[in-house]
Amino acid sequence: MTANVRYADVEVGTELPEQTYPVRRLDLVRYAGASGDFNEIHWNERVAKSVGLPDVIAHGMFTMAEAGRLVTDWVGDPGAVVEYGVRFSAPVVVPDDDNGAEIVVSGAVSEKRDDNQVVVAITARSGGAKVLARSSAVVRLA
Repeated sequence: MTANVRYADVEVGTELPEQTYPVRRLDLVRYAGASGDFNEIHWNERVAKSVGLPDVIAHGMFTMAEAGRLVTDWVGDPGAVVEYGVRFSAPVVVPDDDNGAEIVVSGAVSEKRDDNQVVVAITARSGGAKVLARSSAVVRLA
Protein backbone atom coordinates (compact mmCIF):
# COMPACT_ATOMS: atom_id res chain seq x y z
CA MET A 1 0.00 0.00 0.00
CA THR A 2 1.29 3.49 -0.74
CA ALA A 3 0.77 6.57 1.34
CA ASN A 4 -1.90 9.03 0.21
CA VAL A 5 -0.28 12.01 1.91
CA ARG A 6 3.08 13.60 1.10
CA TYR A 7 5.21 15.27 3.76
CA ALA A 8 5.77 18.31 1.51
CA ASP A 9 2.00 18.86 1.26
CA VAL A 10 1.34 18.88 5.02
CA GLU A 11 1.72 21.80 7.42
CA VAL A 12 1.10 22.19 11.13
CA GLY A 13 -2.64 22.69 11.44
CA THR A 14 -3.55 20.43 8.51
CA GLU A 15 -6.83 18.81 9.52
CA LEU A 16 -7.75 15.20 8.90
CA PRO A 17 -11.34 14.71 7.69
CA GLU A 18 -13.59 14.01 10.69
CA GLN A 19 -15.04 10.50 10.77
CA THR A 20 -17.95 8.99 12.66
CA TYR A 21 -17.77 5.33 13.57
CA PRO A 22 -20.94 3.55 14.72
CA VAL A 23 -20.69 1.12 17.65
CA ARG A 24 -23.39 -1.45 18.34
CA ARG A 25 -23.51 -4.29 20.81
CA LEU A 26 -22.88 -6.72 17.95
CA ASP A 27 -19.59 -4.92 17.24
CA LEU A 28 -18.56 -5.45 20.85
CA VAL A 29 -19.38 -9.16 20.72
CA ARG A 30 -17.34 -9.51 17.52
CA TYR A 31 -14.46 -7.59 19.08
CA ALA A 32 -14.60 -9.79 22.19
CA GLY A 33 -14.28 -12.87 19.98
CA ALA A 34 -11.35 -11.42 18.04
CA SER A 35 -9.51 -10.08 21.09
CA GLY A 36 -10.39 -12.75 23.63
CA ASP A 37 -11.63 -10.05 26.04
CA PHE A 38 -14.98 -11.40 27.22
CA ASN A 39 -15.33 -9.15 30.27
CA GLU A 40 -19.08 -8.98 30.87
CA ILE A 41 -19.13 -5.17 31.18
CA HIS A 42 -18.73 -5.16 27.39
CA TRP A 43 -21.89 -7.15 26.65
CA ASN A 44 -24.03 -7.69 29.77
CA GLU A 45 -26.03 -4.66 30.88
CA ARG A 46 -26.86 -6.16 34.30
CA VAL A 47 -23.20 -6.75 35.14
CA ALA A 48 -22.12 -3.35 33.79
CA LYS A 49 -24.68 -1.56 35.95
CA SER A 50 -23.83 -3.69 39.00
CA VAL A 51 -20.27 -2.30 38.95
CA GLY A 52 -21.44 1.30 38.64
CA LEU A 53 -21.36 1.81 34.88
CA PRO A 54 -24.30 3.51 33.15
CA ASP A 55 -24.64 0.62 30.68
CA VAL A 56 -22.48 -1.70 28.59
CA ILE A 57 -19.27 0.03 27.50
CA ALA A 58 -17.00 -0.51 24.51
CA HIS A 59 -13.61 -2.09 25.07
CA GLY A 60 -10.95 0.59 25.51
CA MET A 61 -8.79 -1.00 22.83
CA PHE A 62 -11.78 -1.06 20.46
CA THR A 63 -12.20 2.67 21.00
CA MET A 64 -8.48 3.22 20.50
CA ALA A 65 -8.55 1.20 17.27
CA GLU A 66 -11.46 3.20 15.88
CA ALA A 67 -9.61 6.45 16.60
CA GLY A 68 -6.51 5.03 14.94
CA ARG A 69 -8.52 4.34 11.78
CA LEU A 70 -8.77 8.08 11.25
CA VAL A 71 -4.99 8.24 10.84
CA THR A 72 -4.50 5.05 8.83
CA ASP A 73 -7.32 5.97 6.43
CA TRP A 74 -5.81 9.45 6.00
CA VAL A 75 -2.28 8.27 5.32
CA GLY A 76 -3.36 5.23 3.29
CA ASP A 77 -0.77 2.89 4.83
CA PRO A 78 -1.14 1.44 8.34
CA GLY A 79 2.61 0.68 8.29
CA ALA A 80 3.33 4.41 8.20
CA VAL A 81 2.23 4.77 11.84
CA VAL A 82 5.44 4.72 13.89
CA GLU A 83 3.92 5.47 17.29
CA TYR A 84 0.41 5.71 18.70
CA GLY A 85 -0.75 6.44 22.21
CA VAL A 86 -3.89 7.49 24.07
CA ARG A 87 -5.27 7.95 27.55
CA PHE A 88 -8.78 6.79 28.22
CA SER A 89 -10.83 9.63 29.69
CA ALA A 90 -14.42 8.34 29.52
CA PRO A 91 -16.11 5.14 28.36
CA VAL A 92 -18.10 4.74 25.17
CA VAL A 93 -21.53 3.75 26.46
CA VAL A 94 -23.33 1.47 24.02
CA PRO A 95 -27.10 1.18 24.55
CA ASP A 96 -28.98 -1.94 23.47
CA ASP A 97 -30.99 -0.41 20.63
CA ASP A 98 -30.82 -0.16 16.85
CA ASN A 99 -28.56 2.91 16.97
CA GLY A 100 -25.95 2.01 19.59
CA ALA A 101 -23.35 4.74 19.98
CA GLU A 102 -21.03 6.76 17.79
CA ILE A 103 -17.38 7.62 18.13
CA VAL A 104 -16.61 10.91 16.38
CA VAL A 105 -12.91 11.27 15.62
CA SER A 106 -11.00 14.28 14.33
CA GLY A 107 -7.35 15.15 14.11
CA ALA A 108 -4.83 17.73 13.03
CA VAL A 109 -1.11 17.81 12.40
CA SER A 110 0.42 19.35 15.52
CA GLU A 111 4.11 19.03 14.64
CA LYS A 112 6.39 18.36 11.68
CA ARG A 113 9.57 16.44 12.47
CA ASP A 114 12.64 15.40 10.55
CA ASP A 115 12.66 12.15 8.56
CA ASN A 116 9.26 12.89 6.97
CA GLN A 117 7.45 12.39 10.28
CA VAL A 118 4.44 14.32 11.54
CA VAL A 119 2.57 14.20 14.83
CA VAL A 120 -1.21 14.01 14.56
CA ALA A 121 -3.23 15.11 17.59
CA ILE A 122 -6.43 13.07 17.77
CA THR A 123 -9.74 13.92 19.41
CA ALA A 124 -12.39 11.25 20.02
CA ARG A 125 -15.86 11.98 21.43
CA SER A 126 -18.91 9.88 22.14
CA GLY A 127 -22.21 10.95 23.65
CA GLY A 128 -20.87 14.49 24.07
CA ALA A 129 -17.87 13.35 26.14
CA LYS A 130 -14.21 13.29 25.21
CA VAL A 131 -13.40 9.56 25.42
CA LEU A 132 -9.67 9.73 24.67
CA ALA A 133 -7.19 12.26 26.05
CA ARG A 134 -3.60 13.01 25.07
CA SER A 135 -4.13 11.01 21.91
CA SER A 136 -1.55 11.27 19.17
CA ALA A 137 0.11 9.33 16.41
CA VAL A 138 3.51 9.79 14.83
CA VAL A 139 3.31 9.06 11.10
CA ARG A 140 6.07 8.78 8.49
CA LEU A 141 4.83 10.30 5.24
CA ALA A 142 6.05 9.81 1.70
